[in-house]
Amino acid sequence: MTARETLLRDYRAAFLRYLSRREESALHSGYQLGRGALADGRSMLEVVQVHHDVLADVLRDSPAAEVPLTARLASDFLVEVLASYDMARRGPDP
Repeated sequence: MTARETLLRDYRAAFLRYLSRREESALHSGYQLGRGALADGRSMLEVVQVHHDVLADVLRDSPAAEVPLTARLASDFLVEVLASYDMARRGPDP
């Protein structure tokens, strides 16, 4: 399994868990996933592509009435995933 396939698998599992539970602990899984991806040298662009691939699959199987909520939750999840990248870019606080 390639690093991207592993990221895709883990991202899908964490995102689906967040969609079904909408709990802080499930959202925290996204944060942890982002930290791990950053530590493993995955680029932000690769993470965003994985997010898009997972979201497209989820939306394909979602009833039309659920799409707006799913899109909002996907945005919340992606922000958590990318938080580590934002912190790394900003650097330490003075």
